[in-house]
Parts: sequence; C-alpha cells; structure tokens
Amino acid sequence: MKANANIKKLVTAAIFAALTCVATMIINIPIPATNGYINVGDGVVILSAWLLGGIYGVAAAGIGSAMSDILLGYTTYAPGTFVIKALMALVAYAVAKALSSRAHGFIGRALSAVLAEAVMVLGYFVYEATLLGYGIGAVPGIFSNLIQAAGGVIISVAVMEIIRHNKFIERNSAV
Repeated sequence: MKANANIKKLVTAAIFAALTCVATMIINIPIPATNGYINVGDGVVILSAWLLGGIYGVAAAGIGSAMSDILLGYTTYAPGTFVIKALMALVAYAVAKALSSRAHGFIGRALSAVLAEAVMVLGYFVYEATLLGYGIGAVPGIFSNLIQAAGGVIISVAVMEIIRHNKFIERNSAV
C-alpha cells in the first residue's frame, strides 16, 4: 500500500508540474520593457505546495516553472526559475502548515501566499542583478513581478477557497 501511495503522489506531482508549465505558457502577458512576461503559473505553484506539500510540491513547482522557461525560449532563466519557484513552494507550504489550524486557515494560506510571492520578487531581482549581470537594470522587473505576485496570491487563495470543502481535497491536501 505504501508503494501505491508514493506512486500516486509522484503522478500527482507530475500533473501539477504540467499544470504549472501550461498555466505559465498559456496565459502570459509580455513585458517589453523587461523582456519578460507576467503569467498565472504562480497560482499553481502555490496550490501545488498546499495540496502536495513538502518535496512533491516543491519539485512540481520548480520543474513545471523551469520547463515553461525552456519551452518559451527563456533558457537563461530556467535554473533561477527552478530554484526560485521551488523556494516559493517551500515557503508557501511551511507557513501554511505552521498556521494550519481551522482558526488560521484562510489567513494562514493568504499569508503563506504573500510570503511565497515575496520570495519570487526578491529571488528574480537577485538572480537578474547578480547571475545575469543586469545590476541596477534589474529594478524595472520588480514592478512586473509585483503584478504577477498579486495575481498568484489572488488565484491560489481563491481556488483553494473554492475547492477546500471537497472531501477528496480535505483528506489528501498537505495543509
């Protein structure tokens, strides 16, 4: 039985990685000033953390997001995206888990989403400024990342509020 549970979790993580990739690629708005784009994949990144938890949620978030960068031609961002989105999922999971009592459910999830998105905004700024060598030129990306962050918080919290009373979700979610 334990092997079946692990396979089920692994398959679910693969599905969430694919959902993250598709959500990032299908609904994205190019930002000419930064050569980047705003997308809705962050909502799925956070949901994968809440629903899968731990290593499975982290892996789904990092792999799915990095795959979208590769498929969209942003290969220089793929390594940074993998780490940043994985850290986002880790923060979202850890904070939601710490605040997971019924009294803190909605507030805990909202706070965990905001903190996860703060990791994203800071992570991309540091990645662009240092590893990509943009220096102070990475500052304009902060604004578009803040818009994406707001969307990620709204999408993830709203979807979780809609699905959280589902019996299957209640039994199987990580937080």
